[in-house]
Amino acid sequence: MKLYNYFRSSASFRVRIALELKGLGYGYVPVHLAKGEQKQPGFTQVSAEGLVPVLELDGGQRLTQSMAIIEYLDEAHPQPPLLPADAAGRARVRALAQIIACEIHPLNNLRVLKYLVHELKAGDSAKNAWYQHWVRLGLQSYEAQLAAHPSPFSHGSTPTLADCCLVPQIFNAQRFDCDLAGLPRTMAAFDACMQLGAFQKAQPSACPDFEA
Repeated sequence: MKLYNYFRSSASFRVRIALELKGLGYGYVPVHLAKGEQKQPGFTQVSAEGLVPVLELDGGQRLTQSMAIIEYLDEAHPQPPLLPADAAGRARVRALAQIIACEIHPLNNLRVLKYLVHELKAGDSAKNAWYQHWVRLGLQSYEAQLAAHPSPFSHGSTPTLADCCLVPQIFNAQRFDCDLAGLPRTMAAFDACMQLGAFQKAQPSACPDFEA
């Protein structure tokens, strides 16, 4: 398999975590979003959306959208599972993941921040305030969900799809100096994840294209 991704992309980070948790080897293909490599013909032939991540399977089929890729990996390589065995548990984990992937991330990804700056003429302080507001609001919802059913990770005693989404979001929140106070369960789940080798190996600083 080959993973087209960018070290700082939280969606790419999610997939790297899932691959590491599954113990699956893959070829790392960097696509530098900040330099616009996703818009170059070589990559637009790989992804019609011009987005990362893209997972190219051994047979050549290409999968897009991080959540769909992770669920594919969980179905194709069931151990260790990233979704609970029970229907209600699966629904809860998907809901937690979607707080991040559907409520926080779309408002704060790179192309949205660039639009704020270049098209709407927002300054750095306004851009950062935008980012911090939506992250804080989303993580407060995440915290409320975790507080209702405390566990070592976001759901249960092992990492799930929700944690694959949570950890990259916290990395980005820290990079943008977001207020993470008053989120004890969320940060405990993050800390529990970062004790594991799979999360450490998937983090941006471990990527071959990492830039400080």
